[in-house]
Amino acid sequence: MTEFDIAIVGAGIAGASLAAEIGNAKTVLLLETEDTPGYHSTGRSAAFWSETYGGPGIQPLTSASGPFLANPPANFSDIALLHRRGALHLGNKADAQSADLMIADFARSGVALDRVDEASIVNHIRGLRDGWDVALWEPDCCDIDVAALHAGYLKQAKQAGAHLQCKASLLMAAFSQGRWHLETTGGRYAAKMIVNAAGAWADAVAQIADVKPIGIVPYRRTIMQLAVEPEAPAALPLVVGLDGSFYFKPEAGGKVWLSPHDEILSKACDAAPDEMDIARAIDRFQQVVDWKITRLERKWAGLRSFAPDRLPVIGRDPQRPEFFWLAGQGGFGIQTAPAVAKMAAAALLENPNPVLATHAADYAPDRLR
Repeated sequence: MTEFDIAIVGAGIAGASLAAEIGNAKTVLLLETEDTPGYHSTGRSAAFWSETYGGPGIQPLTSASGPFLANPPANFSDIALLHRRGALHLGNKADAQSADLMIADFARSGVALDRVDEASIVNHIRGLRDGWDVALWEPDCCDIDVAALHAGYLKQAKQAGAHLQCKASLLMAAFSQGRWHLETTGGRYAAKMIVNAAGAWADAVAQIADVKPIGIVPYRRTIMQLAVEPEAPAALPLVVGLDGSFYFKPEAGGKVWLSPHDEILSKACDAAPDEMDIARAIDRFQQVVDWKITRLERKWAGLRSFAPDRLPVIGRDPQRPEFFWLAGQGGFGIQTAPAVAKMAAAALLENPNPVLATHAADYAPDRLR
């Protein structure tokens, strides 16, 4: 089959979740440049669900995604997708105002976020150095099994009849006679609608289709896995700097995942970590805890892609309604995928929006034109 109702460019979490949500209501083609889906941002996620992560503009999407992640449909996954972790937003006296602002930002959201005293901070983090005496506790933060979530969406999409074509970079897209004519490195196809779920390459895909880009910009984020002594306790929460300069969390076997919480302007590419970013992250980590780092075991980097206002872009292009944007998810695409997919599918199928109907305009492309 070479003709489809909808061609989704990108089979990461955004494209896969949308294909699954569309189901068998339309014929769907999933185009993926790499050998396997999820090679870039999806496969390099730090893997947590936090309602405060991304700020008040992202929180409604994260909160609306929570019920699906906590109780996915039958046969979606053989394992649980969420595991309770808790998050400690940590700082010193200089960060007191940041803590106040964070409390104010989420005061009316229903997000659980509480101030904690110094004794409670020490109980959460063994080996904490002096001076870290300001903190907020977010009890509902969870780890996400990203691989299981992505695999579940791909399985659901396949069962509904979606066709996944890997090694299929988009080379040409021309609209005529009511359909897009697509040329890829994996073959030629036709579709009535293109969905641009290409992450860091979203503006490049728009240009191929002769659609005006909207300013999706990729940034590099670095993560590493450390072996430490003493081993990180399994009950350690996600620890996030109130000043935005670090986060770390435990990993299996007493390891630690650490990031400098960086956003380094990048071209769309197969991102690789920079040694200076690794050194900066380790220095910040050692200012927080007195644990000995015995080995840097792994290091990697991924791309976070943002629209100019740092909110996702979900909807038909105002000048080319046959071109649908599903881009600009930043680093929040995993934790917001269920709600975003439902919003996007409703818009594509012209059905009532089942979630966050009053927020649809906040994420629509025409806000950026």
